[in-house]
Amino acid sequence: MASSHARDTLARTVVALPFAPGNVGPLRWPFAREWEDGRVAYLDAASTEPLHPRAREALLAALDAGWADPARLYGEARRARLLLDQARADAADALGVRPDEVTFTTSGTQAIQIGMLGALAARRRVGRTLVVSAVEHSAVLHTAQAHERDGGEVRIVGVSRTGRVDAEAFAEAVSAPGTALACLQTANHEVGTLQPVAQVAEACRRAGVPLLVDAAQTLGRLPLPEGWSLLAGSAHKWGGPAGVGILVIRKGVRWRSPLPEDERERGRVPGFENVPAIVAAVAALRARMEEAEEENRRAFALVDRIRARVPELVPDVEVVGDPVERVPHIVTFSCLYVAGEALLTELDKAGFAISSGSSCTASTLRPSHVLEAMGVLTHGNVRVSLPRGASAEDVDRFLEVLPPLVRRIREEAGVMS
Repeated sequence: MASSHARDTLARTVVALPFAPGNVGPLRWPFAREWEDGRVAYLDAASTEPLHPRAREALLAALDAGWADPARLYGEARRARLLLDQARADAADALGVRPDEVTFTTSGTQAIQIGMLGALAARRRVGRTLVVSAVEHSAVLHTAQAHERDGGEVRIVGVSRTGRVDAEAFAEAVSAPGTALACLQTANHEVGTLQPVAQVAEACRRAGVPLLVDAAQTLGRLPLPEGWSLLAGSAHKWGGPAGVGILVIRKGVRWRSPLPEDERERGRVPGFENVPAIVAAVAALRARMEEAEEENRRAFALVDRIRARVPELVPDVEVVGDPVERVPHIVTFSCLYVAGEALLTELDKAGFAISSGSSCTASTLRPSHVLEAMGVLTHGNVRVSLPRGASAEDVDRFLEVLPPLVRRIREEAGVMS
């Protein structure tokens, strides 16, 4: 049975969505929240970024102009093909690559999975060893597990207490005979630490091993590092619509599709292309890159404020991740003697949409693999990730609300701050 809080939330979040003309009335659905003060502070951009206004405009226009099958020859289809080709060219220009190196997928996860499995399949004669860091996204680690089940070997490279991979250990791992592929994120999705991608890429180049880079948390925000062979990203992380990913495979990189043959996306990704969503995703990417300098400056300052003030306001707190070599928008901290789920629930009641970097599930009760690999506190974990346009007022209100919530949860658990 739903809790009273859940029922109250549903009661406050009902909005009317119209049916098509001619039906009996509006559809009521829990869609948008209103709180007592009329405002909700969304601070979970690392999970998904709100749709960028440029993306919304592009999506609405493309829904009218790009709905047809771009593989057909009639006028509407040719119009859709032109939109798809232009989006690919714009994405390539933004990323500094060739248009024929860009493939659109249905998600960032699919881009990672297809990129990894295709590279491993193409280099099977070279060897079956895959090298990854211990703090990769679950999309990478789950694909690595599938590779192991198929008879491959996976070498996992550890990280420091700030979450940064040991570049020398990574270089040693990729130099071993039989290494087919290496994977490294540009920045960690839970704690925001930047990884030494350029240094690792150089080691991979010397070893003749392709490097797949998961750039989900930095595309649109930071310049791309040099030297990678394959790159994956997800549109909803930079303010595009969900359901669009991007996979870039540089010319000369050996890759063979791990999926049954399909004529779409030059045989790399099966299924009908969602042209309107792709157009909107690329519009958002270009817009975010144009705004990056100003947005990053604001986000860095706000995150620095959170990093400094939380330990001053709340006893027994550990702020994790690299304080300098980090993305501008993510800060993560852990509160001793506090259940993370309880704290997130209380923050939700207070009007803050925030997630945890150490989410446990009822079935596994296993904390974050990232925090475990770093050797830091895994309980009472909160990840604040600032979206485009995040305000100082929201951050100040968060810093005002957090201390009494932590204190109350600890007191209810019998722990006095």
